[in-house]
Amino acid sequence: MNKNSKVLALKYRPKTFKDLIGQEIIAETIYNSIKQNRSANAYLFTGIRGVGKTTIARIVAKALNCKNGIENLCKDNFCENCEEISNSNHIDIFELDAASRSSVENTKELIEFSRYAPTSSKYKIYILDECHMLSRQAWNSLLKTLEEPPEYLKFIFATTEINKVPVTIVSRCQRFDLSRVNSEELFKFIKEVKNKENGKINDEALKLIVKISEGSVRDALSLLDRALLSQNENTDLDLKTAQKIFGYFDKSYLINLFKFLFKGNEKEVINIYRSIYNQGVEPKIFLNDFLEILYYIKNISSIRQEGTNFSLNDKEFKDIDLISKEVGAETLLLFWQFTIKTLSELNVVSNQNLSIEMFLIRLLYIKQDIRIDKKKNEILNQEKYSIDMSKNEQFDVSKDEINLEAKNKTISQIKNFSQEETLNIENKIEDQLNKLKIINFAELINLCDKKKEVKLKYELETNVSLVSFADQKIEISFNDNLDKNFVKNLSSKLYEWTGKRWIIAFSKEIGQLSEKIKKKTEKTNMIEKEKRGELYKKIKDSIPDAELIDIKLNNDD
Repeated sequence: MNKNSKVLALKYRPKTFKDLIGQEIIAETIYNSIKQNRSANAYLFTGIRGVGKTTIARIVAKALNCKNGIENLCKDNFCENCEEISNSNHIDIFELDAASRSSVENTKELIEFSRYAPTSSKYKIYILDECHMLSRQAWNSLLKTLEEPPEYLKFIFATTEINKVPVTIVSRCQRFDLSRVNSEELFKFIKEVKNKENGKINDEALKLIVKISEGSVRDALSLLDRALLSQNENTDLDLKTAQKIFGYFDKSYLINLFKFLFKGNEKEVINIYRSIYNQGVEPKIFLNDFLEILYYIKNISSIRQEGTNFSLNDKEFKDIDLISKEVGAETLLLFWQFTIKTLSELNVVSNQNLSIEMFLIRLLYIKQDIRIDKKKNEILNQEKYSIDMSKNEQFDVSKDEINLEAKNKTISQIKNFSQEETLNIENKIEDQLNKLKIINFAELINLCDKKKEVKLKYELETNVSLVSFADQKIEISFNDNLDKNFVKNLSSKLYEWTGKRWIIAFSKEIGQLSEKIKKKTEKTNMIEKEKRGELYKKIKDSIPDAELIDIKLNNDD
């Protein structure tokens, strides 16, 4: 603890392994390695901001060089080495900012100094903060030294972006991933700090600080610092005042906004948003909290309401639970995607507030469209069911009665829709009933003939060889004369006739003979067969010059 500092984040910075919060396993591992004289050549600490990367690096440096040893590590009365390390002025401990010393020349200089043994301590230690800022050449120059350093040399790296650190470096380090500090542990810590500072802040305000800090101890202490400076000497700082200080708002406003949003009440939705905006809430913060409530509505059944969950109180939890029972998952997922898209668009517009209002209005219309589409689907399903019933002979009800009943049900269901919507639905049902089913290649050619698609029929018969035919998929081979728009035209017509998307696939296999060649071969075979018959012989005996050139089948044959 730095008692002379007035900034809480520095004043309550951990000085020993026991002071650390949320990283107990990492602290114990490093403590045991130093105690057993098996410390790594290089340590790599990664994690979000404010979880203790640089702090642990300094504690490791002190643990390696403390004159009292690792088991009696200085806590209050520091030895000379620990005191100088804490004040960042130890001659053998180099704490470097990699962002300002990222070049290969800086690294070469560092390696040059590393050749000399420590002056007043057991180990010479280099602490490189934000090491991901080092250049590729700088990293490469460190490789050999990292792998086989002198016994007295240790490296400690800290970074928030581990993906930017070369794998060859990571493999030469003992890596530790520092996790976010959980809400309950962080709450207890800042409450202790508040009590030590004689602050008057209630627990609800402290829980808001924990939520905003997102697991970062430094952020939590910085926010607590602001809260302590803003408090009234006579009263405790409460949740509403804290929300104004930090630019956050009560979630009950947002939950009410969702209630009216799903009811389609545009006036109330806009009024609630404007009251939120007038509290000084930034549009981006509003959208992020909007996403958070969406998440809770979708997953409320799998979320436990407990003391460690500082995001929702009991009333908010119950309200969200009620909303979730009335809204479908497809609506929530669509809202989520639309909100993410709006977040990315905010930087494009000059007036973000107006953009949010239009975003909410668009959501109202999206919700209405989903409701109408759902209703239409219900009606279409009811019509299809009624028509299927009319075709089933096991019912004694006549077809006219079934159609009348289906019609009455349909009229009853769509009485709240406009006349135009009703007409569209009826046309859609009629079109669906008129769709055809094609079960083989021959039927497809006959259908082209019936639909007067002469060009398409010609291509199918002359330039296409069938490989395989299945529902919604035709596999063919073709010759060089095939029209370049054949696939496009055939796919379009198949969709028009059947109401389904068909796949037209080209195959390297030879496939069957084309229909034209197949018919020609069949006719040739028939002629040859008839020439061997008795009738042809009799005609040939009577008329020697006669020649059989064609055969036509009558309807009976």
